[in-house]
Amino acid sequence: MAVRVGVLGATGAVGQRFIQLLDDHPTFELAAVTASESSVGRSYRDAAKWRVDTPIPDDVAEMEVVATEPDAVPDDLDLVFSSLPSSVAADVEPDFAEAGYVLSSNSSNLRMAEDVPLTIPEVNAEHLELIEVQRDERGWDGALVKNPNCSTITMTPTLAALDEFGLERVHVSTLQAVSGAGYSGVTSMEIIDNAIPHIGGEEEKMETESRKLLGEFDGSGVELHGADVSASCNRIPTIDGHLENVFAELADDPSVEDVAAAMEAYPGLDLPSAPEQLIHVFDDPLRPQPRLDRMTGEGMAVCAGGIQETAGGVKYNCLAHNTIRGAAGAAVLNGELLVEDGWV
Repeated sequence: MAVRVGVLGATGAVGQRFIQLLDDHPTFELAAVTASESSVGRSYRDAAKWRVDTPIPDDVAEMEVVATEPDAVPDDLDLVFSSLPSSVAADVEPDFAEAGYVLSSNSSNLRMAEDVPLTIPEVNAEHLELIEVQRDERGWDGALVKNPNCSTITMTPTLAALDEFGLERVHVSTLQAVSGAGYSGVTSMEIIDNAIPHIGGEEEKMETESRKLLGEFDGSGVELHGADVSASCNRIPTIDGHLENVFAELADDPSVEDVAAAMEAYPGLDLPSAPEQLIHVFDDPLRPQPRLDRMTGEGMAVCAGGIQETAGGVKYNCLAHNTIRGAAGAAVLNGELLVEDGWV
């Protein structure tokens, strides 16, 4: 039986990725799309300026866009995906959860709330148990689950693989694609022939979210991982794919071969959107590259390369597709986990 789903904020950049990824999904049946008031009542085709690299699905194109309110969507939705701006989501998502809807959200609000699961299914699926704490504390019949920031999700699986060597400290510098800022986020005059050495709020997200994702769930909350994380975030003129330079200090002294083996052996999951191999490691020091490697595992894999030993640890590069694994695909995968584990 299909799981009926809706998408909040379906006309934006990440919302369109949701529509693309949900087309012909083996589990999910799209039954509702919402957007801002200016789009309500219009067909999705007319409301969305479709920019994704596959055609707009015919059945979705003629769907009527409804308001982003619990009373406006069908009451038989099993799961709701959210790609709302965080300022909007902060007010709307709790209303949906209180009304009994289960939400898998890409929005940044409440990611670090103590009772909200922040999950990468291959890394910390057990954190979904926080839903019980959340329902007890907030009195919700529904639930709210978050996926992390697009730069955090690129790095964190590789850190999870390194944790067996005693992860103590992380320094990361990012080279982030313009799509991470949305269609109107960075103008061409700003980014062409340029690099922007600051992305507001991004560094803090990487430094805090990664520690929550790697933390231990003790039955009532998550104890943050003890590693210190320091980030420097930069915008560069690539379209998709965040490339990151990571320096990890470790208690042990693994070889390059040990690190590569740990990353390649890091276990994946048997879920429809999960890649067969979560982390793909390149021997070629010139890889990964955004244009060549962002679609590895249909955009859901993390790529790593350039592994070298350094004083006290290792350095390497990692890459992921920021609007697929880093956004809509991450939320869809969380939705699949919610179904698999019986929360939906």
